[in-house]
Amino acid sequence: MRDIMGMMSKAKELQSKMQAMQDEIATLEVKGSAGAGLVTVTMTAKGDLRKIAIDPSLLKADEGEILEDLVIAAHADARGKAEKLMADKMQSLTGGLGLPPGLKLPF
Repeated sequence: MRDIMGMMSKAKELQSKMQAMQDEIATLEVKGSAGAGLVTVTMTAKGDLRKIAIDPSLLKADEGEILEDLVIAAHADARGKAEKLMADKMQSLTGGLGLPPGLKLPF
């Protein structure tokens, strides 16, 4: 019976830490770039887009498709960095629990 109480205590502690981590992640920002830095995207680790910076050299009428592709690539770069940041945070939080790889928390 003592083990169940210990597990419940650890679960409550983990839940509290998860909430704190989610609050922190909402404020963390990552930057992604494409075209050797000609397009930069800043977003939160949760995926909220905050800023797009475009080098003026790309603002030409015949550069539209290139610009569109670079914005998409910069966003993908930032999203990948955000996912890695979240995975690292989750690993530090759940490191001692022995959860199976690929388990997504919170559910």
